[in-house]
Amino acid sequence: MRNLTRLKSLQALEASARHGSFVGASAELDVTPPAVGQLVRSLEDWVGYPLFKRSRSGAERLTPVDEAQEALEDIAQGLDLLESGLRKLRGRKARSVVVVTASQALVANWLMSRLEDFSSKYPNVDVRLDVSDRVIDLAQGEADIGIRCGLGTWKGVKSTYLMGEEIIAVCHNRLLPTDREVTSGWIAEQTLIHDGTPHPGGDFPTWSEWLARAGGNQAPADGGLKINSTAAVINGAVAARGVALVRKAFVVQEVESGRLVHLMPEVRWPVKWAYYVVASSKALRRYEVNAFHAWLTSVVA
Repeated sequence: MRNLTRLKSLQALEASARHGSFVGASAELDVTPPAVGQLVRSLEDWVGYPLFKRSRSGAERLTPVDEAQEALEDIAQGLDLLESGLRKLRGRKARSVVVVTASQALVANWLMSRLEDFSSKYPNVDVRLDVSDRVIDLAQGEADIGIRCGLGTWKGVKSTYLMGEEIIAVCHNRLLPTDREVTSGWIAEQTLIHDGTPHPGGDFPTWSEWLARAGGNQAPADGGLKINSTAAVINGAVAARGVALVRKAFVVQEVESGRLVHLMPEVRWPVKWAYYVVASSKALRRYEVNAFHAWLTSVVA
């Protein structure tokens, strides 16, 4: 016979281990920190030994002992299965929510237009977007799943490659010359929009580097429009403020519409950064998160 009398204590243990504190677990379980501590202590009394190593400082003041760490994977999977069973009991009318995080530029220029396809395939899953240019802590449950651009090495999450990226030069169609061909020399004469957003390890080009590869013999001035936001750089190009170097994925729709023009497409600059779908192993055990993960990878396949 199954003994589920300690179910709440197991929930408290799993949440406390994940958050590293009773305070973090209490916010998730909607009880007070002392109540979480009491539930964990009752479980410790039952097993006969402390389940956490406790420290008085640091972001994570609770560290599971070896025996607890070995059991936590089974406990987490069991809680997830119970949640899945409850969802099935509610039947077809049950709706699930997946919280997706991505940068403002990626959501506006790539993800948003594709979400209708996800909704048609999974009508009982609602998508909530957490649009942020900072790295959301998925391991601590700030969101369920995310799309990140980088080298693919983030702690605490599983990263699945989606697609590569390259840098292209674009401008509004009304800036195009009517009496001459677009060349590197013509581009160097324009107002150049510089993206000051850090891209560590990405091999993103400066305007001088890009023009040199394009065969230009005229070095651009350091002037122009300098912006520390990729989304604002794109907006500047759309507003015909100048010529910009941008990530191709961010301007696909604008280029396809003809509003932005891909200048000198023969000049290729692939970068080391790529797009990845990221989520914690715990989140991926949930149906709605796994569904969104599978859908994303199929979209770019």
